[in-house]
Amino acid sequence: MSRRLVSSGSSFEPVIGFSRAVRTGPFIAVSGTAPIAPAGGVATPGDVYGQTKRCLEIMLKAIEDAGGAATDVVRTRIMLVDIGAWREAARAHGEVFAEIRPVTTFVQVSAFIDKEWLVETEADAIVAA
Repeated sequence: MSRRLVSSGSSFEPVIGFSRAVRTGPFIAVSGTAPIAPAGGVATPGDVYGQTKRCLEIMLKAIEDAGGAATDVVRTRIMLVDIGAWREAARAHGEVFAEIRPVTTFVQVSAFIDKEWLVETEADAIVAA
């Protein structure tokens, strides 16, 4: 079975030793995805909804780069530093996945690498043959 690594160009990838996504056969796993702005830095500081939208954009691009699509997503994970903000993250998630309806989990974490990150996302997808 072939193994395909997908990079987002993040400076963290070579330092930590990870890929944005890995595809093995029909399975695609997307690593923790932070709200990095297109030009670098943090996207929409202080805005859980905006940061979640940005995380999902990065995540979905990685899935597409691996040969998948949003409709192939079977699981998402939303990690928040403040679980009280889950509705804002859920709103962004629902805008993408309302019809696809993957299984999902929202969890609170104590912190991320950058203190301005309020959310990170992960996903798993299975590409139909």
